[in-house]
Amino acid sequence: MLAPARPRSPLLDLRTAHGLALLVPAALLAGAIGSQLIGGLVPCEMCIWQRWPHAIAIALALLAIPLARLRRPLVLLAGLAIAVSGGIGVYHAGVELGWFEGLTRCASNSGGTLAELVSAPVVRCDSVQWSLLGISMAGWNAILSLAAAGLVLVGGMKGRA
Repeated sequence: MLAPARPRSPLLDLRTAHGLALLVPAALLAGAIGSQLIGGLVPCEMCIWQRWPHAIAIALALLAIPLARLRRPLVLLAGLAIAVSGGIGVYHAGVELGWFEGLTRCASNSGGTLAELVSAPVVRCDSVQWSLLGISMAGWNAILSLAAAGLVLVGGMKGRA
């Protein structure tokens, strides 16, 4: 006689999604800031835009730790924030590849004084500063963010809160 099969714990559940919602944006944000501070890359305006949703996702995932009753909606919102960063990454990569028109106005990520603005490096959103396997940082952010967002959203819908 065979023993009844024990229910398998799904590999992708709310707990895993919560971990991904915290770790993936933290790693991508650390990579972006590290490339700036250690690697000397200067971010363009769209690079900065991609960072904000990751910071929001991290904050939402951290909030889900003490607010266990709100864990599922917070993890799902974090997944959506990660997807927003991925969407911005798709647009930015498209600008770099000439598929979309980029910014048509002047932008700077430096301080506000005239001397700081004049001495700030000019960084265009349509030029690739770094790539791996022919894919720019914006492209990698798009790929990794959208994949992670999909996993977080699917996992966030499974399991107990």
